[in-house]
Amino acid sequence: MPKTSLTRQQIQQYAQLSPFELKNVFIDLAKEAQADQPGQKDKSSVQMLNAGRGNPNWTATGPREAFYALGYFALEESRRVWTADNLGGMPEQEGSYERFDTFVRRHPDLPGIELLAQCVQKGIQRFGFDKDAFVHELTDSSIGDNYPVPDRILTHVQEIVRGYVADEMFDKKPPAGDFSYFATEGGTAAMCYIFDSLMKNGLLKKGDKIALMVPVFTPYIEIPELDTYEFDVTYVQANMFAEAGVREWRYPEEEVAKLEDPEIKLICLVNPSNPPSLALSQRVADQLKTIVAEKNPHLLIVTDDVYGTFVEGFRSIAADLPRNTLLVYSYSKHYGCTGWRLGVIGLHDDNVIDERLASLPADAKERLNKRYATLTLEPEKIKFIDRLVADSRQVALNHTAGLSLPQQVMLSLFSLFDMLEEGQAYKLRIRAIVQQRLQLLLEGAQMKIADDPHRAGYYIELDLMAQAQLEHGEEFAAYLEQSYEPIDPLFRLAQQTGVVLLNGGGFEGPQWSVRVSLANLDDLDYLKIGHHLRAIFNDYAEEWRASKG
Repeated sequence: MPKTSLTRQQIQQYAQLSPFELKNVFIDLAKEAQADQPGQKDKSSVQMLNAGRGNPNWTATGPREAFYALGYFALEESRRVWTADNLGGMPEQEGSYERFDTFVRRHPDLPGIELLAQCVQKGIQRFGFDKDAFVHELTDSSIGDNYPVPDRILTHVQEIVRGYVADEMFDKKPPAGDFSYFATEGGTAAMCYIFDSLMKNGLLKKGDKIALMVPVFTPYIEIPELDTYEFDVTYVQANMFAEAGVREWRYPEEEVAKLEDPEIKLICLVNPSNPPSLALSQRVADQLKTIVAEKNPHLLIVTDDVYGTFVEGFRSIAADLPRNTLLVYSYSKHYGCTGWRLGVIGLHDDNVIDERLASLPADAKERLNKRYATLTLEPEKIKFIDRLVADSRQVALNHTAGLSLPQQVMLSLFSLFDMLEEGQAYKLRIRAIVQQRLQLLLEGAQMKIADDPHRAGYYIELDLMAQAQLEHGEEFAAYLEQSYEPIDPLFRLAQQTGVVLLNGGGFEGPQWSVRVSLANLDDLDYLKIGHHLRAIFNDYAEEWRASKG
């Protein structure tokens, strides 16, 4: 295959972009590869395969059917109150469960009605909900005729989220006490709200030292660099090797020990990681517990656990260090619902953040009391989880804050579905999908990865430099570094084969690594991507041999 048509200087300029912006360059090149095929009548023989973004190509249909079935009942409830052309009223609570039960029996063939009834019964049985209050919350919220009350999260929704997180993030062994939750517009909004409120409340200041466990989702790298924050960032590197040329993507003890520095105020991690897609080991979790207990007791931890459901027996660090941890969870990847924007922030009711707020100096407390004075006569008592809500709406719009109610209903039905046998079967199915795609990719690429029972497999990060050393030794690896930019393989893939991947260096991983999303293409596409990656790799080896004469 020919080399990329771009000069090395042009590639160096593109390397400054975020991986998610660089992806758009690759997409344009891949489209050109589809269109520009001289002498070929079939312009589709180069197929663009975009494995750069992690939007899954599956959807959980059952809970969605249940949501739409609920909509029909909710409309009937609205028309019951006030009937006119295209005009209804607000559903009433009294007797709502009995009317729902009648509706279920009257419409046995309505798609989703059986699963909806199961979800409602699961909520009542597991959480002891008042039947009328629960059904009315679902009904009125699906109509969306009220502001969210409470604004942080609806009463029944919070209990359901607690149960879901206890099952899936805490391996059914939650720590003592309760977590409170804030329903957000996906995990991305959760990230923004957390950084903003920590700054607004003086818990982080411009230039403070924070740490990132890397490789990591790029925004966690880019946000601290913004002029709003300009944090002093320490990287905790997952740089262990399982064997020569095969990365383990695990954190050595000496890297985690960096967090012993009491000047480090915050550590952010994605667990399971993105892109390596591995759950945090118990060894590292234990080391973090020791660091917090003995060296850095006020360390704040932000853990983004969106991929936790893809690992058997997953347990969040929030379960081990509940007082220090802000938990971020998004429903997007598990349920194929990135467009719904469903996420939560969880914070234990007994936490070091509220403890630190209480111990702030008098002038800082005075400033914050003034900030939140319009919300209560005792602003100093507002907990951080509720300050997140107020700050998300510039405080002045706190009374209209909160995730839209239909979104909260969908979030609840996804959670309740998971508590049913059907939901557990669905979970095993999507785990099997990504693992199958991983095996096909590796088969095509002829590359080896470390065996790891805690691999989520939602993404994979392949270290091409380590592979070069493994197959051809240090001389070949040195040739690659001297002759090409680390993202050169990605340009070749896009221009020559139509394959779009992301650069692992943009995630603060090895510069010569690539990230492949295993979620968004058909299974056999990953075999093709693997073949293309292997062909590009072999081209470099041929060029190296030719350079030696």
